[in-house]
Amino acid sequence: MNARCKFWLITFFAVLTVAVTLALGRWQLSRAAEKEALQASMDAQAKRPNLAGLTLATLVDPITELHRGVALRGRWLAPHTVFLDNRQMNNKPGLYVVTPMTLEGTSTVVVVQRGWVARNFIDRTQVPPIETPTGVVEIEGRIVPPPSKLYEFGKPEAGRIRQNLDMARFSAELGLPLLGVSVQQVGAVSDGLLREWPLVGTGVEKHYGYAFQWFALSALTAILYVWFQIVRRFILPRRL
Repeated sequence: MNARCKFWLITFFAVLTVAVTLALGRWQLSRAAEKEALQASMDAQAKRPNLAGLTLATLVDPITELHRGVALRGRWLAPHTVFLDNRQMNNKPGLYVVTPMTLEGTSTVVVVQRGWVARNFIDRTQVPPIETPTGVVEIEGRIVPPPSKLYEFGKPEAGRIRQNLDMARFSAELGLPLLGVSVQQVGAVSDGLLREWPLVGTGVEKHYGYAFQWFALSALTAILYVWFQIVRRFILPRRL
């Protein structure tokens, strides 16, 4: 390959690299803008007045109220409490305690993530004692998606301690329809449960970091091309 062909081949790949990395950087900026809009929507939802449980029960699509505060009044279905394993709070492994609640005045059942408790690492089959009041109770929380799922081997588990909670299977297990969302109970420690839930974030900083990397690679490619293919090839020889 002669020098002229080599020069144009290098030029082609340099231009292609700059174009691709610039496009990827701009795409990451657009993703960051989308995440910022989502975060603004979540913040706006959180600032709205608490939704009443009776109103939540009548919503056609409760997902539209995600991240909004809610005030529930109802009865715990304590025998159906489950413990989700390998959940962390304040960087400590333990269990999320999840109990369904029947909303007062309705037949609606909502899954409530009541809080976190340390587990027994000596006897992993033993569940910690949880205080579950009988009768009508009132709690505050926020509307969130069903409990997040962790990777698990094999089929979904049953029993009191589980890796994940499959809402469709749980509904069939209860013989009751469940709302398509859950509620994270908030407030001070009660019933022996900690409720310092991790803040919900969209990870917008990650996209800005990726965008910077792509733009930096684009700039580096351009600088190296100019130096080796133009300055050293055409400008420096003339000065010498």
